[in-house]
This record gives sequence, C-alpha cells and structure tokens, in this order.
Amino acid sequence: MADSCLTLDDLEAMDNEARARLINCLPGYKSAMLVGTCDADRLTNLAIISSHFHLGSRPPLLAMILRPDTGRSERHTLSNILETESWTLNAFTLADAAQAHQTSAPYPKTQSEFDACGFNEDWKSNCPAPFVSGSPLQVACALREHRRLDINGTHMVIGEVTTLHYPEDALRPDGALLLHSMGAVAISGLDTYTQPDAGVSFRAASVDTPTTPL
Repeated sequence: MADSCLTLDDLEAMDNEARARLINCLPGYKSAMLVGTCDADRLTNLAIISSHFHLGSRPPLLAMILRPDTGRSERHTLSNILETESWTLNAFTLADAAQAHQTSAPYPKTQSEFDACGFNEDWKSNCPAPFVSGSPLQVACALREHRRLDINGTHMVIGEVTTLHYPEDALRPDGALLLHSMGAVAISGLDTYTQPDAGVSFRAASVDTPTTPL
C-alpha cells in the first residue's frame, strides 16, 4: 500500500475543519481532562482539554495550552484562570465521555457547563475552583505563570499542583498512579475517546542493563 504524503502547501490548501482534525490527531493518544474554573462571583465553567502536560516535579508543575479569543467565541476558562489564579483537572470515564465532549459546545458565560452537561460541582475548602463530583482523579492547580505565545496567539498557563484526590488502591508502590484502574479516558484528535488497558511498564532505563519490566 502506497504511503500518503502531504506538504505544508497541501495542508494550507485543506478545508479548515479537516486540517484541524488531522493536525490534532498527530500527537496520538493524550489524556483527556475536564478543567473546572469559576470567576470571582463563583460562576462556574467546565471545559474538556487534552493540551495539558507535565512541566516539572519539584515544584510539581502542570501546564496547558488554551486557545485565544477569536471574536467568534469567548474563552471563559482562560479569563477565569487569570481572574482567580486557580483551576482543577478532573479525569472522567467512558461512561461520562458524551457529557464531557458536550462541554466543548460554545455555551454563554451565564450558562455553567456543569449544569448544562450533567455534572455536579464539588467544592473543597482548600481550592477556590470547583472539582467534578465523582471524578476518579482530581487535581487542584494554582497559577504560577502565564504566557501568550506570539506564533499563534495561544496562551500557556503553568500551574503548581496544590492538592490531589485519587483512589487509595490506584497508587503503585513506586509512586505512580494506575490510571487504567480508575477508568481514566484518553482522547485521539478532537472526537475519539478510549479506555487504555494496563499496557506494559518498565523500570528506569540504564546503559548497563537491558530493559526490565516492572
């Protein structure tokens, strides 16, 4: 079977929606999370995201990329984060994938996606932003840095992890979490959700020994 090849000119000539779907799936499977935020008046917002990533462990930093305000739709997640300097990341299962996907619809600021999409707010005393009730993994982040990227106007926000909530039996002896045991969902591109299995795990690589399974 012949390979397909697309050049930058080919990509530029593509329909906008088709190009967005193609480029979004190139990073492969990514963790899908629901970002919980609120404004200073505690008007809540919930948005699905797959553009978050680990930035460092000491201090514990997670970053994410948020799209700019295009004028066609508002960016409530970004404005809430800049206003309150806080947000939550919440894993979800395949049973909640349809509701989670629905949070990407352009609801007005006065309409909370928690209510519109069938999720319940979970407020905890040590975090100003709402968690998703029942989420198997809840992460609270406090804003530490915000940068607007000149290349395309997107925004990178860097948060320090301040609180974690997860099932006790999901913690591995080496400190990692068994995400598959929680039912945490992965996403491919813009619209495909999947539940990974346990996969394979290896000990830290060394130049002196062969790769060793955990």
